[in-house]
Amino acid sequence: MNGNIIALMLFLGLNGCQEVSSPPPNILWITVEDISTNLGCYGDSLAYTPSLDALASKGFLYNNAIANAPVCAPARNAIVTGMYPSSLGTLHMRSFSNAMKSTGRIPDEVKLYPEVLRKSGYYCTNNTKEDYNFNLKRKIWDESSKTAHWKNRPNNSTPFFSIFNLIMTHESCINDKDKHERLTKDLPNHLRTDSSKIVVPPYFPDTPETRALLTRHYDNIATMDAVVEKILGELDAAGESENTIVFFYSDHGTGLPRHKRWLFDTGVKVPFIIYIPEKFKELYPAQPGSEVNQLVSFIDLAPTIIKLAGAEIPKTMQGKVFLGEKQKAEREYVYLARGRMDERYDIQRGVRSKRYKYLRYYEPKKPFIQFMNTPEGGPMMAELRKAEIAGSLKPVGQQLLATTKPTESLFDLQKDPMEFNDLANDPKMKEVLTRLRSEHDKWMKNVLDVGLIPEAIMRRWEEKNNQSIYEWIRAQEYFYDDLLLMSSTADEKTLFDGLTHPNEAVRYWAGQGIYNLDKKIKKRTSQRLKQRLNDSIINVSISAARALLKHRSSSNEILKILSQGLEAENEWTRLQAALVLDDFQDALRTLEVPAKNQINSDPNKYVVRVLNHGLNVLNGTMNKVR
Repeated sequence: MNGNIIALMLFLGLNGCQEVSSPPPNILWITVEDISTNLGCYGDSLAYTPSLDALASKGFLYNNAIANAPVCAPARNAIVTGMYPSSLGTLHMRSFSNAMKSTGRIPDEVKLYPEVLRKSGYYCTNNTKEDYNFNLKRKIWDESSKTAHWKNRPNNSTPFFSIFNLIMTHESCINDKDKHERLTKDLPNHLRTDSSKIVVPPYFPDTPETRALLTRHYDNIATMDAVVEKILGELDAAGESENTIVFFYSDHGTGLPRHKRWLFDTGVKVPFIIYIPEKFKELYPAQPGSEVNQLVSFIDLAPTIIKLAGAEIPKTMQGKVFLGEKQKAEREYVYLARGRMDERYDIQRGVRSKRYKYLRYYEPKKPFIQFMNTPEGGPMMAELRKAEIAGSLKPVGQQLLATTKPTESLFDLQKDPMEFNDLANDPKMKEVLTRLRSEHDKWMKNVLDVGLIPEAIMRRWEEKNNQSIYEWIRAQEYFYDDLLLMSSTADEKTLFDGLTHPNEAVRYWAGQGIYNLDKKIKKRTSQRLKQRLNDSIINVSISAARALLKHRSSSNEILKILSQGLEAENEWTRLQAALVLDDFQDALRTLEVPAKNQINSDPNKYVVRVLNHGLNVLNGTMNKVR
């Protein structure tokens, strides 16, 4: 036999034994703003969502998909990084600002999932919202604009990753009637929601205005579903449906009080649907059309799609792969965090299993709902405030307007899905409480949660060391155990000792802890607080001043510190001082003139908002600011 023929036969035979690798899947994400599980496929009979219901009927409906944060920017930060924002230093809403361009940075070692996918040959597009809550100085998308589309890839053989961010369900589209009407103008009348059929949650007053707002929300969702139909139709028309894995999810819960901005499931549990074509059936988590009860965290999204693309997951990513054969063991817990929401701090953390949720409130002496410019401008907050004055709120509604919070809460989500019945003080639940409390403490230490570091101090450390807080703390974590202790203890002796700790963040929390004490503090504690008014770090001094004011001690020295805080170069120091003045009207009365000057000159809108609110309360005015 001719040698060339033999060689050809051997070549063909060898190649016939080799596994031919199939092309990687295209991946399409359809994300929406501010909705909870108000879809027909989740059992909401008022929701008109035929496109999403159809997608779920041939895909997989996840019942325990949880956002890490209950507001857009930190939630999206978790998604794009595959990391906890409280670990990265990007938890506070708008964690960088125009006034301090150098802050809110991420280290070069933190690779974002579009960067990894592009390196692996994917064409990556984002249409159109980013809002990642850090000062990103590198290009991560092939396209990120209102015209970005997978159709723009260089050729049809190039795999794509494409996001469409739909905004018509945002809270502004509920609150702003004109905006809502513009966005829903093409929704036929027969598909519009009958307000008489609305089931008003028991924590809202059942008024015509409340029903109108909830009606708008359902009509926004129906409008959104029609856009989903169009996006999926484009896949079909191009013959790409069976080559594309589709994800649908919301960035957090509905844009209403007790939902968005809160760690209840109404704020963090989201609709989450995945469609996987049959050619990728090895990825199926169950039979198509099934519900999936597996816990999924937003930080799991990035490593999962990177694994789907066959790429290497960056070591910085903290999530778990939840699809495919190589997924890690199903997670037992997801972790939740809330930092500064616009102009107000209220540090909260949470641990959630399938059945139980544990919440830790680090600032229990603050009201459950603090005055925030944006939500207070919404009609629902106006309805709540009116009902509060009229005394017509149900007990679960009164909780929303409580002036203080517990230190920790525990809920049985199976028996109490709306989280009305706090079991933290139930002796029968002691074992569960202890276990989840311990899990919270362990997680905080494992990820080095920097959300406990005062924002002004954190940003100053970044500037001083020319490093992100994520990098810096991993070389300086010697003080972290003391920080955890000081932020959680109610022992006056421990707090007293903490006031002289060598680390300023620990000293700051010692002052915060003394503020939180209900009992009258000892004379020596008061004296040490007064010594801290001369601390080398002004944020510690302001923390001490706040504690002294709470425990009925006032002096010119306290007022001097607050005045210096208002004039500080660091914008977050100015916000800290403004928040103290907003809480203590006598101090604000004395510093009214500099407060008014600051309103007119401060580039940080959050400082302006807080001072304006304080002066409105002080003077009985209703001045509005940006």
